[in-house]
Amino acid sequence: MLTFRTFHNTDPPAIASIWASRAGQAGLFQPVSTDLLEQHVYAKLYFDYPGLILALDGSRAVGFAHAGFGATDSGDGVSTELGTTYLVLVRPDCDEARITRALLEHSEDYLRSRGAKVLYSGGIQPLSSFYLGLYGGSELPGVLESDTVAQQTFAEAGYREIDRTILLQRELATFEAVVDRRQMQIRRQMLVEIVLDPPSRNWWEACTLGAFDLTRLEAVPRSGGPAVAAATFRNMDLLAGAARPAALGLIDVWVEESFRRRGLAMFLLGEAFRHFLHEGIGTVEVQAMQHNIAALGLYQKLGFQQVAHGSVLRKES
Repeated sequence: MLTFRTFHNTDPPAIASIWASRAGQAGLFQPVSTDLLEQHVYAKLYFDYPGLILALDGSRAVGFAHAGFGATDSGDGVSTELGTTYLVLVRPDCDEARITRALLEHSEDYLRSRGAKVLYSGGIQPLSSFYLGLYGGSELPGVLESDTVAQQTFAEAGYREIDRTILLQRELATFEAVVDRRQMQIRRQMLVEIVLDPPSRNWWEACTLGAFDLTRLEAVPRSGGPAVAAATFRNMDLLAGAARPAALGLIDVWVEESFRRRGLAMFLLGEAFRHFLHEGIGTVEVQAMQHNIAALGLYQKLGFQQVAHGSVLRKES
């Protein structure tokens, strides 16, 4: 008999087992462990037991759904106006479609009970409370196209695609920086400084990125003054004891408004890739929304290739 209940402290091994049963599913970090889930899910300050729902067939846990919220505009707390079902995972030897639908219904009930007016599926900024590094690529992608059971379940429940995320990769072994007059002029005007483990800019960033090794490269005028551009990367290798990460995720690119459209982002990322290649990094991953033509054009010029896409799905509560 199928039953549902909220999270208990004894559930982490069962949840890790459900996760491991999905080995081979694109976008799911493997191998997962109870320690990794503790660090990236249960230990979050805003983790709420009722938001994690388990499906049991008798005494055997066969699936789970995790619902949650995102940040306030200022990044100083949690806002419950928008809610999302971050993840629904069901063992492949069960009736996936039926159990996934039932778990989604329980997840939606929880979100509405906490005041959510609009429901989303998957994690996407600013709904980024959980699973960064465990699902998707450099950032949370919504629901991956390859997650077919979830895609179908959300569609049948009335969720509609409102945007898409494009996931891209760049192998650094073949990277060659662009050399032209504009780039040479920038090189004469700018220094690139490397900041290891930069401080968090707000409470939300500390909660969501604090578990990752971060590297920020900043473009600083040789004439003096503050940085006018910055790019932040996170370590994508979550396994403890790794000598160096095989891949980095580019999670933020910023250029001061008066310096935009001058090739500064191209210069800064080119310098970053040269540095990381020297450090033994093999791959850089990045994500952009499909409507962000400027970002996608920049990444294309830098040699990134699309490897997957995700859907941003929304349902009025």
